[in-house]
Amino acid sequence: MIVGVPTELKNHEYRVALTPAGVRELTSAGHQVLVEIGAGTGSRIPDEAYVGAGATMTDVDDVWVRSELILKVKEPVAAEFHRMRSGQILFTYLHLAASRTVTEAMLNSGIAGVAYETVQDAQGRLPLLAPMSEVAGRMAPQVGATLLEKEHGGRGILLGGVSGVYPAKVIVLGAGMAGANAAWLAQGMEAEVVVLDRSIDRLRYIDSIHKGRILTLTSNQTTIEESVRSADLVIGAVLVAGALAPRLVTKEQISSMKPGAVVIDISIDQGGCFETSRMTTHSDPTYIVDEVVHYCVGNMPGAVPHTSTYALTNATLPYALDLANKGLLGACMDDPALAKGLNTLNGVLVNEPVASAHGLGFRPASEVF
Repeated sequence: MIVGVPTELKNHEYRVALTPAGVRELTSAGHQVLVEIGAGTGSRIPDEAYVGAGATMTDVDDVWVRSELILKVKEPVAAEFHRMRSGQILFTYLHLAASRTVTEAMLNSGIAGVAYETVQDAQGRLPLLAPMSEVAGRMAPQVGATLLEKEHGGRGILLGGVSGVYPAKVIVLGAGMAGANAAWLAQGMEAEVVVLDRSIDRLRYIDSIHKGRILTLTSNQTTIEESVRSADLVIGAVLVAGALAPRLVTKEQISSMKPGAVVIDISIDQGGCFETSRMTTHSDPTYIVDEVVHYCVGNMPGAVPHTSTYALTNATLPYALDLANKGLLGACMDDPALAKGLNTLNGVLVNEPVASAHGLGFRPASEVF
């Protein structure tokens, strides 16, 4: 199979979908890999490294026209819509529930869209979302600490405080991969940290690891309202696989927060968990609502592309190899986890949560192949 790796076009997106080690694995299996010239530059991976691993460096037109399997990091942007075609497989983060525009472009093209974020194993884990959730979770306290500084519109409070002075109070909504890592890093920076989640098992796990250094609370309307009101920094890290994130924090609750408090919405790729959230970019990352600083960048891990690229390829490569070796049908038949990643196929939505989010028709993939 011919596998293509184009340069990412999303605002300040410097990750690339494949490392030279990944190229070597694919070419060793008998596949041809086309990499757009300069695709790895933002991740500090030179073209020469790809060539040494067996890739052919070429232009963007050649990558899209010749490739049967396209590997990307983020969903296609408008400038790429016309390049997608029927019979081609696109393997990337799609987050279709949050964008009707991208959904319709995928359907109109007929391309088979396999979304990293909906690949789900028998235990309910999301193995291809996990590495970037881990990165975003670990970034969130760093970003929050900066935004709490006065010059960025924050309260002028040091996240970890100092001797004799209270630290910042950090509320983390969600105890999954992103939330757990956000809480861990914030606690390591000596903030006062509270994690809210509906799953007692997740909270029990965090408590067993951190031995009470992180407070855990069952999430409900009352605990959310009380926690948000008292917070200096709120990190939203909730997820419903493939579907829109639930809006847990209302505009009224945002307005009740301290002037200069900060909210970071890691869930923004799936629509966001704050009522006041709207997608921002690395070049213009924040805005203020009711004196509360909002950070809602949709591709947070893109700020640390070297780390993110290698972490992502470590997770996605086995699935990419399966798609290349077996084709779409064979790979999905052999791996139910990968089959759940299918979102669009031959112009049809085959992911029910995405269809529900947009009020569009849905058919099981088994009826479309």
